[in-house]
Parts: sequence; structure tokens; C-alpha cells
Amino acid sequence: MDTGMTFIELDAAAVAFLLIVGFVGGMVSGFIGSGGAFVLTPAMMSLGVPGIVAVASNMCHKFPKALVGAIKRARYGQVDVKLGLYMGASAEIGVLVGAQLQQTIKSRFGEAGSNLYVSAAFVVVLAIVGGFVMRDALRSRRDGNANRPEQAGRLARWVQSIHIPGTMVHFRSIGASVSWLVTVPLGFATGLLAATIAVGGFVGVPSMMYVLGAPSMMASATELVIAFIMGLGGTIKFAWDGFVDVRLAMIILAGSLFGIQLGAIGTTYVKPYMIKLVMGTIMLTVLASRAFVIPVYLSELGLIAALPASTAAILKVVSFVIMVLALVIGAGMVLWALAKGMGEHRRGIREARHDAPAPAD
Repeated sequence: MDTGMTFIELDAAAVAFLLIVGFVGGMVSGFIGSGGAFVLTPAMMSLGVPGIVAVASNMCHKFPKALVGAIKRARYGQVDVKLGLYMGASAEIGVLVGAQLQQTIKSRFGEAGSNLYVSAAFVVVLAIVGGFVMRDALRSRRDGNANRPEQAGRLARWVQSIHIPGTMVHFRSIGASVSWLVTVPLGFATGLLAATIAVGGFVGVPSMMYVLGAPSMMASATELVIAFIMGLGGTIKFAWDGFVDVRLAMIILAGSLFGIQLGAIGTTYVKPYMIKLVMGTIMLTVLASRAFVIPVYLSELGLIAALPASTAAILKVVSFVIMVLALVIGAGMVLWALAKGMGEHRRGIREARHDAPAPAD
């Protein structure tokens, strides 16, 4: 099928950048379970990759990476496989609908329309979800709840109280039964967003935490199961229509397979609020990156006055710089949290040994 897409040329600098992006995205993915695509998709677009190709290639690299991360975190007992399969099944339907929507926008409005759609979706979703997650993380830290066990909120308790005969399913991570009539729309929304901006975790992780009542650690791990299912189906759909750039997918995958394992290890040493803090910080930084290029796409579509070439170039550079900043912040926060958590863990072991009674003669 002739899509009219022209894949970008890759030089040594672009390959090196993509490897670094893949590593950081993988590390973030293993740490917060959102697939890291909210870093990867904008990063590829910053290199000039069309929005729909960035989304499609991102989904292609996602499913093997998500599988590795899910297996790694399952060894720590953090994955609720049943919940992942239930959410993943309806998410796959959302992926197919979202992929078709992407292709319709591309065919009607061209590359600029696709880029505007993806970028605007990023800004809106990041503002809502990122702001909510950041507020929750700061509140938990400020109120001194960092070391307390997570408890289901009011909405989750209400959802768990609903009993619809013939639809109830018990999930280990929640410790309660929930109707699949609730999980289906949540999964569908996750898949729809994944096919739109390649980031289903924006809906998947928060919905499992705040709507179903799953602990943040298990929600972020279970999202990797959902990401595997969505990524596999989305890759087939987009590749069939010629939108997957396998080169981009494989380069990013090469870097992310190392990063995701480091991020997954980090979850065993950090407090739950730290996962939310990292997620919220990176989301809001990437939001700024995408917001700067929206006027460029609006101008290309003739929806606003044409921007001078120099102004458009400056906006693209600023967007790229902020994206690099997001990568640095993401990597730094995960590594800092890992180092701090491991240090506290080692101190706890030393103190336990010091306080242990001496063996009797």
C-alpha cells in the first residue's frame, strides 16, 4: 500500500540520539510502567519523523520491550497477569479504532495534520494526567504518607462496592472483585490513546490506581502486560498500511532493553510516591516540548497566519532542547531514586546486623 510516507535519513548522530532516547525511555518504562513512549514519540518527532510514523514505530518497539519488563517485574511479584489480560483484551479493540483514526487524519490533512493531532493530544493528556499525578505525589510526600501502605481512594472503593451478577472478576492486585463492565471501557480508552500517541499508560496506570484501587507498584508493572498486547496488535495494523519504520524501532529497542531492566530493579528500592513523582515531572516537561511546535503545525495547515521560517526554526529548536532536558531529568531522577533506595536498603541491613543479639557461647 502506497502511503506517501518518506522515512527520514539516519546519520551517526541521529542513531546515537535514538540509542540514548531508547535507553532513557526503557529505564522510565521499567520504573513507571507507562512504556516510556511519552518520551520516545516526541523525541522521534523532534528529529523530523512524521507523527503517525513515530507512533507506529514506537508501538513496534514496545511489545518486545514490554514483555521483557513484565517478566522482570513478575519475578518480584508485582504483576497481576489476570488484570493485564482483561484490560489488554479491550485495549486491543481501542488500538484498532485509534489506528484507523490516525490514518484517516493523515489521508485528509497530510503530515502537518497528523503532527498537530499527535502533539495536541500530548499537550492535553499530559496536562490532565501529569498534573493529577504530580499533585498526588506531592501530597503523599507532604502529608508524610511515603512509608504508609497505599489505600484505595473513594472512587476505587465505590467501584469495588458495585456488584453486577455474572460480571464480577477477582483481581489479586486489588484484593477485591470488580465488574468487567468497568475494566472494558478503561482498557478501550487505554488502547485508543496508545494508537493516538503510543502512550496507553497515561490512561492505563492511573485508571488501575485511582479507579480500580491497585497499588501504584502493581499498576505500573501490570501496564507492561497491557502494553505488550497493544503493541503487538498495533504493530501489525500500522505495518500492514506501511507506517512502521523498522530502523527506528530496532535502534530504540536496542537501547531500551538495557534501560528497562535497570528501571525495573529501581522499583524494588523506592517508595511508591517516587514513581508518581518521576512520572509527573517527565510528563510536564514533555508537555512544554510539544506545546512549542503546535504553532508551527497550525501555520502549515493555514489555521493561523504563516510563521516566518526563522520563527518556525527557533520553535523547533526550543522544542528539541526541552525534549533533551526531559531525557536528562528522567534519567537523573530514576538513577537518583535507585541510588538512594539501594543506600537505604544497605543501611537497613547493616543496622539489622548490628542490633542482632550476639551468638551464645
